[in-house]
Amino acid sequence: MQTPYYLIDKSRLLPNMAKIAWLRETSGAKSLLALKCFASWGVFDFMREYMDGTTSSSLFEVKLGAETFGKETHAYSVAWADHEIDEVMQVSDKVIFNTAAQLKRFESQSAGHVRGLRVNPGVSTSDFDLADPARPFSRLGEHAPEDIEPVADMVSGFMFHNNCENANFERFDAMLGMIEQRFGHLIRRMDWISLGGGIHFTGEGYPLEKFAERLKRFAGQNEVQVYLEPGEAAITESTTLEVTVLDTLHNGKNLAIVDSSIEAHMLDLLIYRESAKMSPDEGPEEWMICGKSCLAGDIFGEFRFPKPLKAGDRLSVEDAAGYTMVKKNWFNGVKMPAIAIRELDGTERLVRDFTYDDFRAALS
Repeated sequence: MQTPYYLIDKSRLLPNMAKIAWLRETSGAKSLLALKCFASWGVFDFMREYMDGTTSSSLFEVKLGAETFGKETHAYSVAWADHEIDEVMQVSDKVIFNTAAQLKRFESQSAGHVRGLRVNPGVSTSDFDLADPARPFSRLGEHAPEDIEPVADMVSGFMFHNNCENANFERFDAMLGMIEQRFGHLIRRMDWISLGGGIHFTGEGYPLEKFAERLKRFAGQNEVQVYLEPGEAAITESTTLEVTVLDTLHNGKNLAIVDSSIEAHMLDLLIYRESAKMSPDEGPEEWMICGKSCLAGDIFGEFRFPKPLKAGDRLSVEDAAGYTMVKKNWFNGVKMPAIAIRELDGTERLVRDFTYDDFRAALS
């Protein structure tokens, strides 16, 4: 296949799915795929065997989850618009409002629907202010129990989404304890509680048994159905971005330009100023891998290789599933990577390509 393309490998996706299924069996917690992180529905038939449904951040994600994944469809948005709410009701199983004001505003339209409210506990695990739901003046959820109390009878569940790339079980345990202490009297009035995403429980070395026990204890003590909303935890390490070296030069360092771009194809690397992961990344040759856009800082990172790079060499950027395909864009008119799937038997198939017609159709 012509590069660039994202390659979703089911054999690398399977271990994450197996852990999610084990966790449900052991703890009773259900897992919903967070479409804001990964929405490549070509593998949803595979993932739905292990997961319980999807959760969204917009009307379009709600519709995509309902149409392509099925099972439970949770609809959340930071703010629903008047022209969206009726369709949201039609395609979702649960609707979650960000504020008490939105809940009351759409009370009549959502009557008879399973409703929830986002609660912001004021603590998080984010190292980035940009992604911290508990940052000062946060708009993400209701903060005060006294503001939730008057509308508590209008909902049957709460969503707490305050973890971010949290691979530390002790930190999760402590924060859940804080939540129980501050909001426990309200939680015990609910039927279900979502603890959101951002918990890296499928990562290597994570104490999955302790996590399962804590979730089961939380559910039992509060008599609620627990939901998790894994995004990266569901798809971590499952996908590569396959690229080709187009040119090389030396300007104080060895530079290789590839047929991809972090701004267009792995935007979070630019936003959070992080390096990509490359395989292989060992050897005597050190090279800076550069994107082909005109942005000076379009850099994947610096990596090591066994021999000098040259035009035509193929490279694999690792862990390229989360927040990539859902954020890809047409900056500089750089061709979007295709999407391919590697089946469990090792065969590969192209499931989506992008052409000039797609570029033109996205504009006016």
